[in-house]
Amino acid sequence: MDNEIRFAERLHCAMESTGSVVCVGLDPVVEKLPGRVKERLGETVGAVDEFCHGVINAVAGRVAAVKFQSACFERLGTIGLEVMHARMAHAASVGLAVILDAKRGDIALTAGHYAAAAKQSGAHAVTLSGYMGVEVAEPFLKLGLGVFLLVRTSNPEGDRIQRAKLEDGRTVAQMMADETARLGAGWISSRGLSDVGAVVGATQASEAAELRARMKDQVFLIPGYGAQGGTKDDIRVMLRPAIKNGERAGTSGVLVTSSRAIIYAYEDPTWRGENAGRHWTEAVTHAAVKMTEELREVVG
Repeated sequence: MDNEIRFAERLHCAMESTGSVVCVGLDPVVEKLPGRVKERLGETVGAVDEFCHGVINAVAGRVAAVKFQSACFERLGTIGLEVMHARMAHAASVGLAVILDAKRGDIALTAGHYAAAAKQSGAHAVTLSGYMGVEVAEPFLKLGLGVFLLVRTSNPEGDRIQRAKLEDGRTVAQMMADETARLGAGWISSRGLSDVGAVVGATQASEAAELRARMKDQVFLIPGYGAQGGTKDDIRVMLRPAIKNGERAGTSGVLVTSSRAIIYAYEDPTWRGENAGRHWTEAVTHAAVKMTEELREVVG
């Protein structure tokens, strides 16, 4: 690892400076871009670039992180990847922690190539699948990247696998939590947080307390909040345990993601009705600030 700031420390600083545990997902779809952008640039890669530029500026200083959904850029070809890399650099330059949502996870040699590509992209952290063993994360960690291993996802289809029972009585998700914590113990930052985090869906709150007990030092990257059914009470059970006087070492240990509800906030009928003529990025800012304020009631 080089001497740059570690991911857990970078994320802690971003949360502290913004007072936010929100991560905005950049999942651009050309058909859903603002009318003003499409009128000038059409449904083109250039329009996607301008849209992402606008979203990043709208949320900078107001949220802790942005998460780039790699598939949305990969489908646009090499130019799409160039746009993603440029916007990652842009996001980092304005103080946002940058996560590449690519869900990689392959054997060591291949993982090394994926890790090098992620590093070159400008990401600070990457989502990974540990189905081939959580050691798939090691090449990424050695290059100074943070990782978020899939533990308990928000999609209903995952239930039949992740809730399946093993011979020792644990569920598959609990086993993945234990493996994540084991690997993460070797990558604890000065903030007390591990560079190895976990993806735990907000809609899985009934299992979250058990998973948090197994992963005390992990940051939970939490999809499924808001439109998908996750609530503030669901987030509350995912917080890191208090150590004394109600305080937590490092941070609360949660990073809550929202994509469509923020980046396409200008489509909300209420916003359109009350704010006719205002720039679409104002809707994005409003949605990001609203989510941050909601979650402050939970994390303080």
